[in-house]
Amino acid sequence: MEFFIAFVIFLLVLLALIALLNVFTFPRLKRGVLSQPCQTVSVLIPARDEARNIGGTLKAWLAQVYPDYEVILLDDQSSDTTCLLAEQAAGGADHFQLLHGKPLPAGWKGKNWACHQLAQAARGDVLVFTDADVRWEPGALAALLNEMSRSQADMLTIWPTQVTQTLSERLVVPLMAFVILGYLPLLAVHHFPWPVFSAAMGQCLAFRREAYLALGGHAAVRAALVEDMAFARKVKTQKMHLRMADGADLIITRMYHNWNEVRDGFAKNILAGHGNSPLFLFASIFFHLSLFVFPWFWLLVKPFQALVLIALGILVRLITASFTRQRLMDAFLLPVSVLLMTVISLRAMQWRFTGGPRWKGRAYEK
Repeated sequence: MEFFIAFVIFLLVLLALIALLNVFTFPRLKRGVLSQPCQTVSVLIPARDEARNIGGTLKAWLAQVYPDYEVILLDDQSSDTTCLLAEQAAGGADHFQLLHGKPLPAGWKGKNWACHQLAQAARGDVLVFTDADVRWEPGALAALLNEMSRSQADMLTIWPTQVTQTLSERLVVPLMAFVILGYLPLLAVHHFPWPVFSAAMGQCLAFRREAYLALGGHAAVRAALVEDMAFARKVKTQKMHLRMADGADLIITRMYHNWNEVRDGFAKNILAGHGNSPLFLFASIFFHLSLFVFPWFWLLVKPFQALVLIALGILVRLITASFTRQRLMDAFLLPVSVLLMTVISLRAMQWRFTGGPRWKGRAYEK
């Protein structure tokens, strides 16, 4: 037991040090004038049943302060009023184009097929793939192009500022940043060639056109449920430059609005994020329970050591919450967050053995 506690303390100290290092090295988008020659940019938005978001998203896009860009939206066979609301929001803008998605071919995931069609219609030197629920503030596109130039990125992924309102959102959604900032040194992502040091956020992926084509485009990741990570690994494999940055309130999203959306939204991806390995996912569950939940049960038998473990876990959560503009007090509910992620993982395992998840009316095979 003493050795196990010492090992857990070591791991938590290591996570805290990685988080602190990332806080000081993680780039943030910055407002300002365009600092490089203007490039033509294609903003590519796949949308399926996005009536709740699409009007505000498009109005924000069409208000961007950037001299040469187009916005192409693909209505991916929506069953709601996404298409109508998109046309109304665009108001006939000459740099907006609406596409109607073709039926999903065998072997393709829905989002990847939509993005493939968008890329074929794009004329830009830079391709920016972003989701229909991501809001870009005026100046955000120029900030992205500045960061892309500064970092010499072939692929730049932005981590949007996450809006969280309900308790389930607040306790689960920030764990994405908790994992990225606490477990993955940014300097390794940027400067080490090995694909293990890869990360990406599908809510915003920007490519130089030449790099996107060299990677094979979305056709190369057609069957990937987590296409952002598949692209990140391909960039590393082909010795290109993968870069990450924080959206810093310039790029904002609210992913989900209630527990059912949070649970199923994370459950559809979490197994793919663990290499589609149930064994790896179970190991991850045990690992996180050991670090952030079990110490609470040790308070009666090992009070000092348990308090050290609890404090270190909360410290890491506080560091990442502060950097990503989340509520600091929610860090003290970290054990509850881990238990909710355990429920999500079990949901993913249930889907694994009962036909796969469904999302927006589409079934995902195992």
